[in-house]
Amino acid sequence: MEKKPHFVRREFPPREVSSVSLALLLAAVLLLNALLYLYVNKFYISSGRAETDPGLCPFGYFKLGAVKNCSPWLSCEAINREVRKLKWVGEGAVKKVFLSEWKENKVVLSQLTNSELKEDFLHGLKMLKALQSKHVVRLLGYCVQQFTILTEYHPLGSLRGLNETLHIPKYKGMNTWHRRLMLAIDYVSVIRYLHSSPLGTLVMCDSNDLDKVLSQYLLTSDFHILVNDLDALPLVNRSAGRLVKCGHRELRGEFVAPEQRWPYGEEVPFEDDLMPPYDEKTDIWKIPDVSNFFLGHVEGSDIVRLHLFDIHAACKKKDPAERPSAQEVLDTYRKVLTLLIREAAMPGTREML
Repeated sequence: MEKKPHFVRREFPPREVSSVSLALLLAAVLLLNALLYLYVNKFYISSGRAETDPGLCPFGYFKLGAVKNCSPWLSCEAINREVRKLKWVGEGAVKKVFLSEWKENKVVLSQLTNSELKEDFLHGLKMLKALQSKHVVRLLGYCVQQFTILTEYHPLGSLRGLNETLHIPKYKGMNTWHRRLMLAIDYVSVIRYLHSSPLGTLVMCDSNDLDKVLSQYLLTSDFHILVNDLDALPLVNRSAGRLVKCGHRELRGEFVAPEQRWPYGEEVPFEDDLMPPYDEKTDIWKIPDVSNFFLGHVEGSDIVRLHLFDIHAACKKKDPAERPSAQEVLDTYRKVLTLLIREAAMPGTREML
């Protein structure tokens, strides 16, 4: 009698099934972490540009728009011959600013307005030349004899207009906690760069209130931040015992750091010679207030603030020596961004594990 084949259906025990599921889940988490690393790292490296080489051009050269070749910084003759003023767009204490055109490219022409402030103007030019990097607006040319500087044009303007920009239909998709935190990371990256610049430790002195801080930075069309005004960047040199003072007048208000305020009370009139100097930790004190502006009041921003609470509390330590460095703040911001993106991508992972 012919035997019929006997098929046995294998049953996986419950423990084996759960082990397979757990392995698949762990593999998915590892894959997600790898993707998150690549995603977040793309922003940190800023499209692969070297930190001290904007547009992949050597020092003294620039590249603008779709042009592939680098051009030398424009000289007095080239600026006079090739740059055409279009309209006046703004004026500060030191310089007047014009929207201009160079070879069908929009550019910005800045000219000294007050001859008494020419040293500030020349200091700003010196800083702009020396600090060219992915954090600083691109220099296109200058003319010392005519006190003129030519820089790249960014149509979104300064950070003063950030909230208005985010309400334009074209940019409403950018108005998220993630993009706003990325702007805060950009801002702290600039501070970290200034504190460890090729020239040494520089302090951002044009920062006595929030509006003044925002006016010093530009918003690019791809939503990154560039520092634009470098007229007031004194150098801290601890080894030589050199600290700084931001101007010669009394500073008031909660926005400036405690060490920047007159320490001898109302009964003693302010005297610049008696005012103690300070270091770059004044910039750290201001980071929480500036970041609070960046975060705004969109969905998820309060969660970000909660994760940044400890580092911001450290930034507000009265003793400057107890405040973190800009690098430490930047590292914390990046960790928070990675953590929150991971939680947003797989909100139930922790419970499943």
